[in-house]
Amino acid sequence: MIYVVRHGETEWNAMNKVLGRTDMPLNDTGIQQAHEIACALKDLNIEVFLCSPLIRARQTADVISNETGIDYKVDERLIEQDFGSFEGVYRYDEAYQNAKREYFARYPGGESFFDLAARVFPLIKELEGKDALLVTHGGICRIIRNYFEDMGNEEFVQFSQGNCEVRMYP
Repeated sequence: MIYVVRHGETEWNAMNKVLGRTDMPLNDTGIQQAHEIACALKDLNIEVFLCSPLIRARQTADVISNETGIDYKVDERLIEQDFGSFEGVYRYDEAYQNAKREYFARYPGGESFFDLAARVFPLIKELEGKDALLVTHGGICRIIRNYFEDMGNEEFVQFSQGNCEVRMYP
């Protein structure tokens, strides 16, 4: 089973801004969310615990690790999508929403969804047959869900995993 957790809330998440590679810490709500999800995960039998190198994911993983006793490793493949020139814009910005629908085109100065799949899908294959916990980001959560579940175009664009929400995949 693969358990996928999106990191806790940051200030930009609270402001509804696009947050990719900007290395921003959790806010107070995010820290509380991390403690809550750690309690929910404490009885799992996790063999592999990986997280993104960005501080918001590492802070979330630190809380989970401290409360569960499970050590984690940083995996660069779990870093958030590079949104290029859309970094820091409001999530409902029309140009961003239009660019988000161009799945194979890279964001100006950033990555495409295809780029994400090329680095995340091999990781998922490596984890087959293991109970794994991944702490990562919204864009990566979208790609992981797409790996396991067929999603239509609009469903793919609209998908959002909440801060410190956990999803399970076989």
